Amino acid sequence: MANVSKADLTDAVAKAAAISKTAAAEAVNALFDTVVARVAKGNRVTIVGFGTFLARRRQARTGRSPANGKEIRIPAKNCPAFTPGQAFKDAVEGVGANGKAGRRKV
Repeated sequence: MANVSKADLTDAVAKAAAISKTAAAEAVNALFDTVVARVAKGNRVTIVGFGTFLARRRQARTGRSPANGKEIRIPAKNCPAFTPGQAFKDAVEGVGANGKAGRRKV
């Protein structure tokens, strides 16, 4: 299993859309920038079949310092979250277009 970088995504978009790598990089960056800006404002960004990006509020809580074991107060904060869509889940699970699971190599 290999990691895929932003450059790898840009190359794949350029090839799939038959556009230059520069144009693909601009498109990829514009997509990421737009998603980040909208979620930072508290909006949900839903891409049907892919998933939903949103900000989730984490409540304040008590934790422990790993350095000395003392209790510390962890403040509340907003965290980015992603919920995959059904088509994304199916693709990862190996379900084909006919709705039947494919063979999984173990």
